[in-house]
Amino acid sequence: MSVSYISTRTGEQASGVETVFRGLARDGGLYLPVGVGEIAGIRSADTLRRAEELVLAEFFGDMPEGVRNDAVERLLSRFPAADPVPVVEKGALHFLELFHGRTGAFKDVALSMLPVFMRHAAAGRRVLVLTATSGDTGSAAMQGFAGVDGTEIAVFYPAEGTSRVQRLQMVTPSEPNVHAVGIRGNFDDAQTAVKRIFADPAIAAEAAAHGVTLSSANSINTGRLVPQVAYYALAGARLGREFDVVVPSGNFGNILAAWYAKRVGAPIRRLVVASNVNDVLARFVKTGVYEPGPDFTVTNSPSMDIRISSNVERLLWELNFEGDAAAACAATARLMSDLREKGRYELSAAAKARLLSEFEGGVATPEETESEMRRLRDEEGYLVDPHTAVGSFVARRLGYPRDGVPCVVAATATPYKFPETCRRAYGEDVLVDPPPSVAGLERLPVAQKRVCDVGEMDAVVRSFIGGGAA
Repeated sequence: MSVSYISTRTGEQASGVETVFRGLARDGGLYLPVGVGEIAGIRSADTLRRAEELVLAEFFGDMPEGVRNDAVERLLSRFPAADPVPVVEKGALHFLELFHGRTGAFKDVALSMLPVFMRHAAAGRRVLVLTATSGDTGSAAMQGFAGVDGTEIAVFYPAEGTSRVQRLQMVTPSEPNVHAVGIRGNFDDAQTAVKRIFADPAIAAEAAAHGVTLSSANSINTGRLVPQVAYYALAGARLGREFDVVVPSGNFGNILAAWYAKRVGAPIRRLVVASNVNDVLARFVKTGVYEPGPDFTVTNSPSMDIRISSNVERLLWELNFEGDAAAACAATARLMSDLREKGRYELSAAAKARLLSEFEGGVATPEETESEMRRLRDEEGYLVDPHTAVGSFVARRLGYPRDGVPCVVAATATPYKFPETCRRAYGEDVLVDPPPSVAGLERLPVAQKRVCDVGEMDAVVRSFIGGGAA
């Protein structure tokens, strides 16, 4: 039997289809799969197709099999057919390469599939997808939804703080149903504003009056989170044994997917959060205290320049669940209230013990990141982007691999997405063969020119609802 879904804050129930359509729960919480158990055959699912089929059947069992199969086919058509997400061994570490899709980042996996789920869930209704991005989700979402009937997508990204390639991937698409809007602020500002817009009854009423439903393509949407579970299960099947996993993480969705992969039977031992100097997640998994603090740093791994990580809320519920769903919801709501009102929260002793038993964390500075990029090139002949380098550095700093157990680092983006950092780390003449996700970007005209203040995002969204998206 497939899982069911509830909200993290009130226990509001929903089907898998409904969670995709709504994105954020109506009470402001996130939809959470309950009843997750081991999936028969998951440890031998050594192709991405098979891993996705098994995971989708478990998590989205209320979707018709034909819809799930169409989503998998669309994914595979947008990645190299031979091996979409290879596991490569470089020195003592294994790298799960998730960057061979159309925009060169791990987000392409789920965002190749989400439009199929969304069209089915919408059942002919018009959907406006709102997404905050630190760089990669925006371009992958625009690629995924471009030209999809009945959907429109608006991506809000920091006007300053992405790489040039990330920005070009968002401002050059010209399909009439995709929009990118730069904001004068950072990702946390954009994400907070988008969540507030979802919760605004006046905007919801205005959308309804125009026959529009608001949804999300961030990993707050189960349609983003669930497909990511499969590639960690695939890594386990490829290795054929227990392994540890290190994930460079900003919004916590990718490593949460690894945690769910462990729940469904992937032989994962430890989950390691790799952070840049915006290190709230690394501190949280080491202390059980979530405290973003006032400092925000723009780094050379910009997709991780995040302090308010949405997906931690799902883990909070799991850590507080002791057989009573209502009590776990109450505890999660209380912690999220503490974050809003006090700027921090701390887990109970029992929840903290559960967290520390499975997770570990570490940090790489910008200088350490570029040093690790050079080391991998010099010692292994392997070029990585700065986010993957953060993962590799943290793995080595923490002594992985340990005890003869393989260690898999999530390789989250192609280095060609971050040419400025790569030139500093590697020199001018290293990135000589750009993949299709990057080649030709500089020659494309800029189609998306809108920039706004954070306080103007409501008005921008209203313009999209009313059809004034020019």
